[in-house]
Amino acid sequence: MPNARASVLEQFDAPLRLREYSLPSRLEPGAALVRTEMAGICGTDVHLWKGQLPIALPIILGHETVGRIEQPGDGLERDWTGQPLKEGDRVTWNSATSCGSCYYCLEKGQPTRCRQRRAYGIGYRCDQPPHFLGGYAQFHYLRPGTTIFKIPNDLPTEAVIGAGCALLTAIHGVERLCAETGSAIAPDQQRGGMPVLPSLWRDHVAVQGAGPVGIAAVAVARSAGAGRVIVLGGPKHRLEMARRFGADHTLDIDDVREVNARIDAVRQLTGGHGADLVLECVGIPAAVAEGMEMCRDGGKYLVLGHYCDAGTIPFNPHVITRKQLQVFGSWSSEPRHLQAALDYLRATRSRFPFASMVTDRFPLERANEALMATANWRSTKSVIVP
Repeated sequence: MPNARASVLEQFDAPLRLREYSLPSRLEPGAALVRTEMAGICGTDVHLWKGQLPIALPIILGHETVGRIEQPGDGLERDWTGQPLKEGDRVTWNSATSCGSCYYCLEKGQPTRCRQRRAYGIGYRCDQPPHFLGGYAQFHYLRPGTTIFKIPNDLPTEAVIGAGCALLTAIHGVERLCAETGSAIAPDQQRGGMPVLPSLWRDHVAVQGAGPVGIAAVAVARSAGAGRVIVLGGPKHRLEMARRFGADHTLDIDDVREVNARIDAVRQLTGGHGADLVLECVGIPAAVAEGMEMCRDGGKYLVLGHYCDAGTIPFNPHVITRKQLQVFGSWSSEPRHLQAALDYLRATRSRFPFASMVTDRFPLERANEALMATANWRSTKSVIVP
């Protein structure tokens, strides 16, 4: 079989290397070989590159990918929603699969905590066949059981990758913090209809971070009926994008450098009380202690940005008790969240410019530059176009 190229992480905190591997000569039943059309650079990729999650090397990074089916395996006839699949179809997929039969999958209904769960671009070495198990490559191998979604013709690849895993993360997170009210994501029965989001009606929302997760959180909060939406972050071009997505107020952390000044600013913008809900979307540990102080008494704090271990901070748990806070975490997403995200992108494409999130494109041989543009916040969203 012919070879194909991939950009490979062989050592933490070191440049990615361009390597060639052989394409699989045979596909497993239910598998697929996909030709990569576009792969997003997620902030998590930067944390993985820095070694902030214990993963086995070498690895092909990339868990936000769109491609076209080059070859379907025997028995792969439909996507997760029941749409027929064939060679040439443009598809995306959930980055991770769960076993479906363990304690967390069955008894607790939390498949994202499945102990057998493995993610493309994170959990698979690439020095072993089928090699191509991440997005930074010309091809991507999809294992049997992957939850594949056919992308409608009227939904641009840039919108899917611009939203990336950030939109799924925001949808899942908001669903979790609204779970005590019985709210859950309910996709419209007609494909492409607006999914029913949990209600944040008139809640004041503060978002820490103006990267893709933060901007997606702004869109979800707006769609869920939030009152005032405040974004804290930088640099200025990302804050401008946050305003395009519906942020009422933005605070540039380069201009407002003191923690107490930022906390006071949020309180002043929320009638002196603090935000009903604060979403951490930045992945910087110190932001957590700061964000809890931005909540009103009895408010909610949601941690979305810490998929990797960026370190520990001094923290006073008295704040949680004194302010009577509810604190939530959310990990990854489920197939239904990807379905909801695709439907959401179609239903809101005239309102939220997710396609314009893609600001910097790089060929495969310049994957290091793409990674650095994300690491240094120079881009809103960097992508690789093999």
